[in-house]
Amino acid sequence: MTSSKHKADSLRRHLVFLMAKAARDYGMIDQGDRVMVCHSGGKDSFALLDILLAFRRQSPVKFDVIAVGVDQNFPGFPRQVLPDYFTTLGIEFHIIEQDIYGTIKAKIPPGKTMCGLCSRLRRGALYRFAEEHHMQKIALGHHRDDIVETLFLNLFYGGKMKAMPPKLLTDSKKNVVIRPMAYMAEEDLSRYARLMEFPVIPGNLCGASESTQRQVVKAMLKTWKKEFPGRIEKIFNSLQNIEPSQLADMNLFDFKHLSV
Repeated sequence: MTSSKHKADSLRRHLVFLMAKAARDYGMIDQGDRVMVCHSGGKDSFALLDILLAFRRQSPVKFDVIAVGVDQNFPGFPRQVLPDYFTTLGIEFHIIEQDIYGTIKAKIPPGKTMCGLCSRLRRGALYRFAEEHHMQKIALGHHRDDIVETLFLNLFYGGKMKAMPPKLLTDSKKNVVIRPMAYMAEEDLSRYARLMEFPVIPGNLCGASESTQRQVVKAMLKTWKKEFPGRIEKIFNSLQNIEPSQLADMNLFDFKHLSV
């Protein structure tokens, strides 16, 4: 066994353990579920699919895994990468074709960020597909660092104490979204993607860059990771250990009628 394969196998076992724990803690997957893996072509999507398939092989819960990508008509998008990869895995897959790029160009003025509209259009296409094809669960590739990052984005710029939950019933009540990698660190997933040599598709084909707000939060968390090891883990753990009576949300705790 080569060194890189040994390292990949060892890391996979650790990541499968974390996925199994998250799935168990939040009741993510039930017997007979059809789990749709939303695959963007990025490193996290490749890791999610690979680890979920490994988890399925050892799980007593029987469920199907279906990979679904979206061809958004971005210039230079390598259309065969995902179908070829899914075919080698021997799994069911679908590619949704929707001219999201054309819609964005028609609606967003040059120089303005397009990420928000792009995300909504892509999410809408995936949710509709899941409903039409009776996919009980929609698996997204967000990890622990994404969740913590979103918490601070909402705190700093949205005035809300809100992140991304490991399991979510959508506003339409028609889809259940799960994030099986909620307990995983981004650095582990990045290392795993390198060891596995996934055919990652660049995420900047649209020409857009990350928002300044997100860049600020990423830089802050990166500094914290370096200067205060373990801080990101503690912040994530705090999301699982909330005391409403020690905050100020009157919808979560009845302060008004609190008395001796």
